[in-house]
Amino acid sequence: MSFPSLPLSTNYVLHNFCARDGCLVQRATPTYALRGLVLDFPSDKRSLGRQRFSRGVGVVMASAEIAELKVAGDRTANGEGRVLRVGLVCGGPSAERGISLNSARSVLDHIQGDDLHVSCYYIDCNLRAYAISSAQLYSNTPADFDFKLESLAHGFKSLSDFAEHLTTSVDIVFPVIHGRFGEDGGIQELLEKSNVPFVGTRSTECRKSFDKHDASLELHKQGFVTLPSFLVQGSENEEAELSTWFTKCHLDAEKGKVVVKPTRAGSSIGVTVAYGVSDSLQKANAIISDGIDDKVIVEIFLEGGCEFTTIVLDMGPGLDSRPVALLPTEVELQAPDSFNLSEKDIIFNFRRKYLPTKQVAYYTPPRFSEDVIKNIREGASMLFQRLGLRDFARIDGWFLPPSSNTAYLSDNKIGRSTFGAILFTDINLISGMEQTSFLFQQASKVGLSHSNILRTIILHACLRFPNLLEHHVVSSFSLILKSSQATKALSKHQDAQKVFVIFGGDTSERQVSLMSGTNVWLNLQSFDDLEVIPCLLAPGNGFSPNLDLDVAKMGVSSRVVWSLPYSIVLRHTTEEVLDACLEAIEPVRAALTSHLRSQVMSDIMEALGREDWFQGFDLSDDLPKRYSLEQWIKHAKAVGATIFIAVHGGIGEDGTLQSLLEAEGVPYTGPGVMASRTCMDKVATSVSLQHLADHGVLTISKDVRRKDDLLKMPVINIWNELTSKLQSGTLCVKPARDGCSTGVARLRCDGDLAVYIKALENSLPQIPPNSLSKAHGTIEMPVPPPELLIFEPFIETDEIVVSSKSSEKNIHHLLWKGSSRWVEVTVGVIGKRGSMHSFTPSVTVKESGDILSLEEKFQGGTGVNLTPPPLSIIRYGVYLFLCSVALERCKKNIELIANTLQLEGFSRIDAFVNVDSGEVLIIEVNTVPGMTPSTVLIHQALEEKPPMYPHRFFRTLLDLASQRSL
Repeated sequence: MSFPSLPLSTNYVLHNFCARDGCLVQRATPTYALRGLVLDFPSDKRSLGRQRFSRGVGVVMASAEIAELKVAGDRTANGEGRVLRVGLVCGGPSAERGISLNSARSVLDHIQGDDLHVSCYYIDCNLRAYAISSAQLYSNTPADFDFKLESLAHGFKSLSDFAEHLTTSVDIVFPVIHGRFGEDGGIQELLEKSNVPFVGTRSTECRKSFDKHDASLELHKQGFVTLPSFLVQGSENEEAELSTWFTKCHLDAEKGKVVVKPTRAGSSIGVTVAYGVSDSLQKANAIISDGIDDKVIVEIFLEGGCEFTTIVLDMGPGLDSRPVALLPTEVELQAPDSFNLSEKDIIFNFRRKYLPTKQVAYYTPPRFSEDVIKNIREGASMLFQRLGLRDFARIDGWFLPPSSNTAYLSDNKIGRSTFGAILFTDINLISGMEQTSFLFQQASKVGLSHSNILRTIILHACLRFPNLLEHHVVSSFSLILKSSQATKALSKHQDAQKVFVIFGGDTSERQVSLMSGTNVWLNLQSFDDLEVIPCLLAPGNGFSPNLDLDVAKMGVSSRVVWSLPYSIVLRHTTEEVLDACLEAIEPVRAALTSHLRSQVMSDIMEALGREDWFQGFDLSDDLPKRYSLEQWIKHAKAVGATIFIAVHGGIGEDGTLQSLLEAEGVPYTGPGVMASRTCMDKVATSVSLQHLADHGVLTISKDVRRKDDLLKMPVINIWNELTSKLQSGTLCVKPARDGCSTGVARLRCDGDLAVYIKALENSLPQIPPNSLSKAHGTIEMPVPPPELLIFEPFIETDEIVVSSKSSEKNIHHLLWKGSSRWVEVTVGVIGKRGSMHSFTPSVTVKESGDILSLEEKFQGGTGVNLTPPPLSIIRYGVYLFLCSVALERCKKNIELIANTLQLEGFSRIDAFVNVDSGEVLIIEVNTVPGMTPSTVLIHQALEEKPPMYPHRFFRTLLDLASQRSL
């Protein structure tokens, strides 16, 4: 392939992209030769059935195809068949840049199509801009690729150079940067100066709304009820002034309860609770000294209220603002657990917002009266308009019932009523757009799918820019959109293959299972020859995991499965999904929800009903259906469905569900019955592989103990027995038959063992941070506690650090001493039984503690996975996997493990690998691995030749299931 119009240096960049990033490409535009950017083309829609929209599956195109796109580009210049070119910008300098990556990935998944092309850009923490592959958006965190951006991406010399590029390469920019530079007016001002159209609020209004202190002053000025606050900026006289403020607010200067938070750091970063003047100043100054922000506000801690958040959409024509608030979501923070005294003051922090746990619950619509919901919607819409916001925003606040003490609130009128007080506290100008975010939860509740709501926001933004109207971009896009919608409606035939995606269960990984199932369901929806139905495997009793009921006496086949409509899937936890099912069939609550839904839909239609580009509502208000597991399997057989198993642990991974499906001849994904049973039992896995030592597959010594025995014996005796038998002074403990992420801890002494046994005895859901002898994060525990536990020698590996400290500014490097020569890897395997193929391994990097945390494994924006293993680690001249023979031997050993265990479909193998020899020390095998949006399996699938993007990856797994012989 040649690019004669590009300079030699650009050809070199292109070569690096193709060689290092799975043939990274970007779609050609009339200006592609001017910037030297790589090209990105849609996938071949004929490869895996009919797809609703083409996706950016980076493949090398033949020169004839490039020429064809050049002609398409020429037609674009004439306004014929023009696709809308969207520049998606993510990253940024804030602590939420990992969440920004998640949001951008979700936006890309749901807007990319034949009628709309997306180019991806990334701003690093030093505000340097890069054009990146869409594949990079599927990384777990920016640290996965920050260190290789210089060789992997096209860097711009400056932000102004970046903005100049955008003027000719995209029609409109969609900034998806949370926090600083994304919501404070930074990127908006950059785009305004270059006359680049963009989605969202203008820079001046962004600055005013993003700063919590300035926004509060403006809201007070506009007549809204506001909360008293005090601004801390590190001056010498602040202690006396803060004492005066405490007195004025009738707060005790020694222990008055307040919230301390940065003014410009998003809605969840650095927020903490303080008591009294001294503690408040100490925590405020810590925020300043940590570099989070140089302005901090102190607010009264709201007691007795209910927190809510609502999405507001701008539906007005052109520059006219006509905001419509969607149905609000109530945010209920669970009371702190008695075991965790470190969290006596619960707030909606980063972990609660982005990691699905039972510590927080959401209700859409909220459990408020209809009048209160109406007032929230009206107040949020008024705020949106008066602050000059554009396109969309998320507005957080509190509802204080009449019984609450509201004497400390301002005397303003907007927000006060006989029903209580409504207080707006935070304005999020670029709301999170992860798959189950508030935007999609609330939009789906009123009939708008992910794709529909995002495209509506983008198209509405286009109407504000005359140059897009002059070149007929919007009108062309509208015609293509209408045509694609008509084609889509006709393409869903009655004979479409039915796929039931099942998730949930009652293991400690059920929330991750929800994330996996949701991701699989959304990806498979892109195929028009599939009808994909999400299904919840309810807890053992079918109603609530808190009810005391002997599941074994019920019989597995009587377990409850719910077939779910679209909006009910998009929840925070499996408990919320189950509650939503019960709520949907409860007449009174269902009637109120339907009534509120109709009101919002009416408001939207009143604003957009006459717009040619608005495609209307594409989700119906269906009811969930309840089956016993036995009935559900028979139903699957009757309709010829294939089951996509996303239930982690329990009956989803121990062979039980597989056995029930095989008995009825229903095809399913993943390994068969015997392989599942073997791999679920970590001891049985080791026994099955012990004979492979001569081939380079090693196993770890294990000692299995019953929980009851651990509770009976003196801790010191147990510790001495274990360390003596296992010949190790440091141990790893884990459940014998549970998932890979809960109940796993490193024990350094008998005191650590005592803490762990106490957690088992008290059935604690978590071991709080830093409870053991060495600092660590939260350790999630299985509930109920496991009956059998495995103790192993703890395998030492050298720390790998992603560092930006370098003589070269802005360059990130990897630091690795390489003393032990062992690294931890996780590897996906895929294929048919007896011929499994190993993906390229990923090196796992532990950011805190000795064991990968639940967040590092499954929470997007957290944790680092190096895929593929770096060719070199820059320190002391040590090279990791320098010898390709070692890497290839590692992959061969992984395939040997997979075939010995008779795996099929797909699985994930965790192991330690010797970087010199390729020997593998097996940790465990997961037959239903995590399939979340940023799972490491997707990173590895993207390294295949050609790359397998998520929709293709999951379709391949589905096709393997359909081909298996039962």
